[in-house]
Amino acid sequence: MIEALLYYLLLGAVAGTLAGLLGIGGGLIIVPVLAFSFEAQGFDAAIIMHLALGTSLATIVVTSLSSIRTHHRHGAVLWPVMRQLSGGIMVGALCGAFLADQLASVWLQKIFAVFTLLVAMQMVLGLRPQGVGKLPGRAGLAGVGSVIGAISAVVGIGGGTMTTPFLLWCHTATRCAIATSAACGLPIAIAGACGYWLAGMGAAGLPAWSSGYLYWPAFLGVVASSVLCASFGARMTHVLPVNLLKKGFALLLFVIGCRLIVA
Repeated sequence: MIEALLYYLLLGAVAGTLAGLLGIGGGLIIVPVLAFSFEAQGFDAAIIMHLALGTSLATIVVTSLSSIRTHHRHGAVLWPVMRQLSGGIMVGALCGAFLADQLASVWLQKIFAVFTLLVAMQMVLGLRPQGVGKLPGRAGLAGVGSVIGAISAVVGIGGGTMTTPFLLWCHTATRCAIATSAACGLPIAIAGACGYWLAGMGAAGLPAWSSGYLYWPAFLGVVASSVLCASFGARMTHVLPVNLLKKGFALLLFVIGCRLIVA
């Protein structure tokens, strides 16, 4: 158990540093590494991806708070937009978690792999949506939020790779789009983590120290180090060649995606 906790601390440090340095959510790294770790520990193969996805979302509940506080301090969060998205986001994320419970672990792995490859392609090509729309009304934002929430829960991320492009497409200023997207990560994580907890209650093969599909040793290790290292990563953005590092990270995501597809 001590060895595993050290492993989770290392994972959290890497995920937190990358999140602060590149402005990406840690879920894209946390989910596959947790899945590999759970497999190495001999967890039931039928629930490995469920545990990885649920635990990833639980860590985002904590790590997103630091990001939200920073963005709010700079007055960049569009709170009315965030609130109107949040209703749909929470319903979608909750439904996404229960949908994931109905899918076999191998299918969740393939879905995550394809999503990872798409993100890697976007990072390499630098694709950005052309602003041609405007923010929809309350019902439209709730609908968009439900789609973002459902997909985010199925792949165990905070949704920034979808929320930010949507807001940019709606002619939202880049700084506000990023900040509002970060704020939307909290309701995604809360609803998604609760969904995985409830959906996994009583599931066969759950390891000790878990509640539903939330595995607490991994949660504690990842959170403890990622919160500390996120600020370090943010400071390094002023020292290191971030654009070059993004290309390298995209290559890493490509390797991870291919590995999960063929596994």
